[in-house]
Amino acid sequence: MAVTATEAIDQLRRIAFLLERGRAETPRVRAFRRAAQTLADLPEEEFARRVGDGTLTELPGIGPSSAKVATEAYAGETAGYLARLEGEHGPLVSGGESLRAALRGDLHTHSEWSDGGSPIEEMARTARDLGHEYVALTDHSPRLKVANGLSAERLRRQLEVVRELNAELAPFRILTGIEVDILEDGSLDQDPELLASLDVVVASVHSKLRMPAADMTPRMVAAIANPLVTVLGHCTGRLVTGGRGTRPESSFEADIVFEACRRFGVAVEINSRPERLDPPRRLLRQAVEQGCVFSIDTDAHAPGQLDWQPYGCARAEECEVPADRVINTLPADELLDRFRERRERRAVRSSAR
Repeated sequence: MAVTATEAIDQLRRIAFLLERGRAETPRVRAFRRAAQTLADLPEEEFARRVGDGTLTELPGIGPSSAKVATEAYAGETAGYLARLEGEHGPLVSGGESLRAALRGDLHTHSEWSDGGSPIEEMARTARDLGHEYVALTDHSPRLKVANGLSAERLRRQLEVVRELNAELAPFRILTGIEVDILEDGSLDQDPELLASLDVVVASVHSKLRMPAADMTPRMVAAIANPLVTVLGHCTGRLVTGGRGTRPESSFEADIVFEACRRFGVAVEINSRPERLDPPRRLLRQAVEQGCVFSIDTDAHAPGQLDWQPYGCARAEECEVPADRVINTLPADELLDRFRERRERRAVRSSAR
């Protein structure tokens, strides 16, 4: 019995998600997502007619593979290609399952507003469907032009979009945020008043990654000491695999940086991207020993990558990261209260000097 086009669209999007999760080539992923969008824009009557007369491939963005998926789905079946992918894509990694189950959200994600590949709404709905209660939208700051970083004006417009989506998606919640560049002097690449209005500020080094440790250490500490910062992103900046090649770790005095994180209540990010897996195990263990708190994040730039948290959870478990020191196990309100109290304490200390 034939069903509506919605089932075909959902199966095409699921294929794109699984391919993305499995780190397939971007053009292959986009082909299925583009096909899904073409069908979503098509009147139901025309879709049914084209399935019947075999002319789906005459539509832009619909190739033989996506047409076959759509035809099988429209007939009320699970498309053969989707069934095969579902069978192939089991658990990403062994270990960390209990920690992954405890996570309530993801504090580092990107959308098409900077260098991500999908709209905010699609990222949010995918995070919700994965079982998250919240997701932080942390597109890049302005000086990272290669990533289409957000000017203050664009970020303000984005906040309006997030406000509207939160009204629609409640009780799921998009936390407002940014991945802000740590500049060479340790200052942050965005207007302080605007940063103060955000829920989450992930501070990361993206430039001059090879500067000497004697310069990198105070640069990082200055950012960590800023009361507006909540998470230290991918602290070494390394790349261990992937299309961008490899990159060595930045040099810094880890004991000083992690002590600053502990003292100022900034979470050390456990970045789950397979090409980063940052920090390395030896530094992750050191951060645990020094009493840091953590955030296990995907740094996702596409919907399928939102399911990469198991990589970070497995490494966290291996390095004996206590679940009660992972801040995104907290409900959103408790998490934001924690950030707010930290900012207020820092403001009081600063005014008393």
